[in-house]
Parts: sequence; structure tokens; C-alpha cells
Amino acid sequence: MNDKIRCIREKMKLLNLQGLIISNPVNIRYILGLDVEGTILITDKENIFITDARYIEEVNEFLTINDEFVIYDAKDLSDVDNYYFFQDCENVGFEEYYVTFSNYENMIRKYRIKSFEETDKIVEKIRMIKDEEEIKNIEKACKITDKCFNYLINYIKIGMTEREIAFEIEKFFIENGADSLAFETIVASGENSSKPHARPTDKVIRYGDPITIDFGAKVNGYSSDMTRTVFAGCILDEIRELYNLVLKVQQKSIKCMKEGIPCKTVARDAENELYIYNYSLIHALGHGVGLDVHELPIISHNSKFSFKENMVVTSEPGIYIPGKYGIRIEDTLRIGRLEPEVLTKSSKEIIIVDKK
Repeated sequence: MNDKIRCIREKMKLLNLQGLIISNPVNIRYILGLDVEGTILITDKENIFITDARYIEEVNEFLTINDEFVIYDAKDLSDVDNYYFFQDCENVGFEEYYVTFSNYENMIRKYRIKSFEETDKIVEKIRMIKDEEEIKNIEKACKITDKCFNYLINYIKIGMTEREIAFEIEKFFIENGADSLAFETIVASGENSSKPHARPTDKVIRYGDPITIDFGAKVNGYSSDMTRTVFAGCILDEIRELYNLVLKVQQKSIKCMKEGIPCKTVARDAENELYIYNYSLIHALGHGVGLDVHELPIISHNSKFSFKENMVVTSEPGIYIPGKYGIRIEDTLRIGRLEPEVLTKSSKEIIIVDKK
């Protein structure tokens, strides 16, 4: 049986679920290893995948060889067939963080479900621990991201716009083996860098601007996530102090991210370190990375998770002075028993681009 299905079934027993409906496409991609549309039904008797004519051939070629799935074309199912799936299941789980109320009602009617139960991100929690193949894909994505950053150091010039740099990043990724961007690239210069989720604009890079670049590649569906802040032409002394503080907090937090340590402990330590200097961490310290660029665990002061071996997470402290500038440094890393392995290896020394 598919190892991921086996693990899901074990979690279902703990929740007293005899059935489960999985409709989140990211979770389907995780379980099947295929980027296809459809719905997974796990019942007390079998594993079922319902899709449509666009994907039937591909699904049959792959799943009948590797997994114990019964495959249905959605158009061939009648109301009687739908009822059959869960007729012996007292409790059926659904993805309450993904399913709309309309879909919720439709599934109850369609499958004649007796008791529909929330599952508290049952699949997303399993996804937190990466297997060897997943880690390899993330490592490839990180290598492409590092390669891109080394290219950008020489590419970025004063007078360019943020959009030009963002476009060049996407072009570089595609030309160097990535499937796509992992997320919409952030290139924020000067006063725009004070906005953590700024979008690239037509703002021109000026002499003395800090430039925050938050970017990642996707390889075989898996993401990297890295942020570096570089400086155009020069760096002001006040910003240098801020940069060194952010780097210090980040390096300290990375050292603490290891097997068994509560996520909230590391996040609170980072927040306290910044508080000493009268700064606040206005977003989470980090997050999991995988098929989604932001997934469990969220590394914040109220996190309920502890670090476990083979989680892949980020550390991304930042300081933002509204209307003036911001500094953020972020790496993707794999959690180990004794120490983490940083997967994004680009330099974190102060880098001045287009230095005259």
C-alpha cells in the first residue's frame, strides 16, 4: 500500500474516522505523486480516486502499477454509486480548512454521509516530515535559487526597476531547470523594503537603496524560499547596524532549530532578542516549505509544534522601519537530530551591487 495512505489510515483510526474525502489539489499531488484534478476517497474497504476524462489515461498508467487505488471517471458515477462508497462508514472526515460550505453540503448529499467530521489538517501534518525524494527536489530548487542570486549580484544596476529584476529572476529560473517560480517574487527597494510583502513596481533603484529580494524556485512541485537584502552603491551606517542585528538573530535561531525543540521557544527567543533593541518581529520567524511554499509548521510564539528530523523550514527574521527601509534575511533548512542543514547557501555578508 502507498506509504502515505498507510500513514493517513493510522491517523484516521486515532480520530475514529472510517472514511475520508481529500479534495485539496496539493494534498492530492502529495499522495498520488501526480498533478491531476480529482478527489480521493479513503473508505474502510478501499482507496478510490475519482477524476475525469482528461486524466484517466495518465492516472491508470501510473496508479495501477504503484498503488492500490480503484479509479473512476466522474461521468460514470450515479447517485447510487456515490452512496455505495461510505455506506458502512459511521464517521467521514473532510478538509475543513479547504472545503467551502457549498461543497460541504454537496458532499453530504452526494455521498449520503451520516456524520461529517473535521480533521484538523490531517494530511498537512503528515506532509511536515519530508521523505528522501522530497528533500532531493527541495535541494535542487535551492541550488537553482543560489545560482540565480550569484547571477543577480552582477546583474543589478542602479537605474533598473524592481520589475526588471523580478522578470530576470523568473527568466533565469526557467532557463536553469526550474518548473516555475515557487511564489510571486518580492523585489523591494528603498522605502518599499519596509513592506514585508511588497510587490515589484516600476520604482527605479537609487544609489544607497537597500534591495530586499525574496524569491524561490519550484522543482517537481517542490519549493525553495530565500531572502537576501543587498545594497545599491553603498550602505549607510545606521542600516549596517540593523543588517548585522538581523543576521545575528537569524544565525542564532538556525542553530536552535533541531529535533525536539519547540518551535515557539525559538520564535520567542528571536522576538526577545529584537525587543532588547526596541524592534518587533511583525511576522512569524519562519514556516515549513514543500509543495506549498508556506506550510506547516508555522514558527511563531504560539506554535504547537516541535522541530522534527526531516522537516524543511525557513528562518526569516526582519526589521522594518515604515516609510524608510527594511532588512530581511531568510534561508531554507532541513532539520536534523543534532543540527540543521542550511539548504540555501548564498552569502549573507553585506553585499553592495553596482559599486562605483
